Amino acid sequence: MKTNFYKKIARNKYPYIIADIGANHNGDMELAKKMIDELAQIKCNAAKFQSWNKNSLFTKGFYKEKSQFMDETFGTLEQMVENFSISKDDHIALKKYCVWKKITFCSSSFSFTEVDMLDELGVPFFKIASMDLNNINFLKYIARKRKPIILSTGMGTLSEIDNALNAIFQAGNNEVIILHCISIYPPDDSIVNLKNIIMLKDTFGLPVGFSDHTIGTSIPLAAIAMGAKVIEKHFTMNKNLPGWDHTVSANVEEMKLIIVGGRRIIKAQGNYNRTVSDDEYKQRASFRRSAVSKKDLEKGHILASNDIDFKRPGSGIKPDELDYIVGREIKREIKRDEIIDWKDLI
Repeated sequence: MKTNFYKKIARNKYPYIIADIGANHNGDMELAKKMIDELAQIKCNAAKFQSWNKNSLFTKGFYKEKSQFMDETFGTLEQMVENFSISKDDHIALKKYCVWKKITFCSSSFSFTEVDMLDELGVPFFKIASMDLNNINFLKYIARKRKPIILSTGMGTLSEIDNALNAIFQAGNNEVIILHCISIYPPDDSIVNLKNIIMLKDTFGLPVGFSDHTIGTSIPLAAIAMGAKVIEKHFTMNKNLPGWDHTVSANVEEMKLIIVGGRRIIKAQGNYNRTVSDDEYKQRASFRRSAVSKKDLEKGHILASNDIDFKRPGSGIKPDELDYIVGREIKREIKRDEIIDWKDLI
């Protein structure tokens, strides 16, 4: 039995847009709330955060190895991670704020403890980052929570994606949405490979979306045209803010363009079968051509092809009916450039 959320994603006409705030709040919960305000205003579907802490993300040795890295605003990598992490109380506050603003709260979890916390908060789905595609025990643990899973596939081979899905399925969960993803910030257009959206759908028979790290809006909009059911895009209030992902993130205007433009794209895709709309049929009279005389013609003249031209408007004899009027006698005198009508012919 599929959950309502999963059915909504799989069957919804329009793509589900996730704004990945991630750590772009820079540890400032008031900034985080302002970002939620903006996303709710432009009718984004979900505001996503990242649930990790200093101990769940990197080893002590890695922090030591990167100790030479120093951000002018936030200090060392270890200090940045500590400053950017959000506490359980912050999670609760942000969830309540999202509910108030009528936008879905969600987050990527990076440890078992954080999975449990998000489960307690009642997130409608679990988002798994690309880094955990091959973290099989972690995938199984999340799968057993019996909630839909959105799985990013950056850096992953097809066999690794297959292994991850099998682990989730074996744990009793078949509600998976795959996100095509390139884990480069930003990637060159030549390696984005949007056709993978179609390939992944055909290969696994699951809904497929796109987790975007490109600059601007062109690529995620193209992904929607390729059939992406979910778009995940980093979001910032200001691309010039200090921090991790601001420069590759969409600002408010860009995120709105993805939301509005995505809906236009789906609407414009229409039907596979060729149809002509009523409005187009009405245009025929103005846009198409009718048979007209190239010169003055006397009554009783037998029409030849060189007597006839075709010009707008299209209210008379059509160009593809030429063979039916050549050789016919005209009933009246017809002046040059005058439309020839069926009633003019014997």
